Amino acid sequence: MSTRMQPLYVLSGNSDRTHGADAQRSNIRAGKVVANAVRTTLGPRGMDKMLVDSSGEVVITNDGATILAEMDIEHPAAQMIVEVAQTQEEGVSDGTTTASVLAGELLAQAEHLLDDDLHPTVIVEGYNEAARLAQEAIDEQVLDVRLDDVLAAVAESSMTGKGTGDVTADVLARNVVNAVRAVYDGEGRFDPDDVRILTHVGASSSATELVEGVVVDEEPVRDGMARTVEDATVAVLTTKLDVREGEGDAEYRITSVDQLEAVIDAEDAELAGYAEALDEAGVDVVFSTKSIADRVAAHLERRGIVAFESLKTGDARAIARATGAKQLGDVRELDAADFGHADRVSVADFGADDLTFVEGGDAAETVTLLVRGGTEHVVDELERAISDAVGVTVAAIESGGVVPGAGATEIAIAEHVRAAASGVHGRQQLAVEAFADAIEALPRTLATNAGMDPIDAVVELRATFDREGVAGVIAVGRTGEIGDPVAAEIFDPAAVKREAVTAATEAATMVVRIDDVIASN
Repeated sequence: MSTRMQPLYVLSGNSDRTHGADAQRSNIRAGKVVANAVRTTLGPRGMDKMLVDSSGEVVITNDGATILAEMDIEHPAAQMIVEVAQTQEEGVSDGTTTASVLAGELLAQAEHLLDDDLHPTVIVEGYNEAARLAQEAIDEQVLDVRLDDVLAAVAESSMTGKGTGDVTADVLARNVVNAVRAVYDGEGRFDPDDVRILTHVGASSSATELVEGVVVDEEPVRDGMARTVEDATVAVLTTKLDVREGEGDAEYRITSVDQLEAVIDAEDAELAGYAEALDEAGVDVVFSTKSIADRVAAHLERRGIVAFESLKTGDARAIARATGAKQLGDVRELDAADFGHADRVSVADFGADDLTFVEGGDAAETVTLLVRGGTEHVVDELERAISDAVGVTVAAIESGGVVPGAGATEIAIAEHVRAAASGVHGRQQLAVEAFADAIEALPRTLATNAGMDPIDAVVELRATFDREGVAGVIAVGRTGEIGDPVAAEIFDPAAVKREAVTAATEAATMVVRIDDVIASN
């Protein structure tokens, strides 16, 4: 008597499963597509991308992290490349395109190795060994220079090729370095709140300036309030200045005019009490994250107190940090220790808008880069460029080292990894050599984007590196040439290179190890 085996269903009928080589190739292709989407933005001759969302909002940028964040990417493996860019942005603020392109190239090389029947585990082990060798090469490339002499060049290198309007990258770079050095000397951790970036449309990019203090896009609650206060005592509030509301539901019956007047008098006394308390405490300027009732504002104005309402939480925190003020949730019990101090609080006209400057705070050095531009698109891209420049400047200070830019460090890494590959046993050697080829794709992409022949450029890069020990792709006019990036003052923080290698390798090896994708519909 024979028994027929009944089919066993483990997955629901609504699930799709891709496994084996098909899963690997699908994931690798997805990662490569995402990496290729940002490839043409790499370098000083990189192109911009226009991204339009479902509501019609337009973003124009060549910032790798922004492009990938704005793209509507659904494939899970492709999302890993997006995470590479996010990790790079969060860690060192620059090199997002480099990391994404490198991850795509590592996947492309892995695809060839899989076709040659290398096991994914062998590829992963080889890539990890090559990444270790790459870190060695980066350490060897760190330049013996005085950091302050090259910080401006580091900042400029990060902005070259990005949309900076009618102002050159070197001018912005000097402002960035001055901003960072005004608040950070390399001791301890850098606080991003100490260097603020405020954008304002209505002037050319060349009007961008560095302000020593906090600048907020706010104006006093009443036109009659003073526009300048010297030697100001500052209060920062997180509560409404209005009639207090009871916690429970209560109903009051008013049956006469006298009762109505009594209610109004009681409310006015409460509102006047806010202004009286602040005045008696010696407060000159009030910044509140909540609303200030009109009647309270009128009392404050009569007492000569300047008030600002509905501040963003970040703005209030920056003012509190700079002036030494505590953020107060109640004004009924005030103490002198709760307030901050600023040498000057002033309101200035900027076209149709007012901006408020809080300068000379007692507690912390805070600076603001006031970014100007003719359109929202210009100031948005300028803000991204300056934010990256601040990040790489801090990274260079904290990591204590810079390396040659323009693809020179990548050429050095490729040569170092290839030289060490012969000492790697077994099939892992093939993966190590493939890693070197992937790294070399970065200067090849720089050359392509600069209008050079990529094959000729790589050949010349190798020859120049062997002969002189350093070689990079230098953008000149409408094309490029092979030269010395150190002489051309093109530098990158070593931390950017280290992070790019680490993030790209981790993402690529994770994708390569996947041989089964189960998706629920």
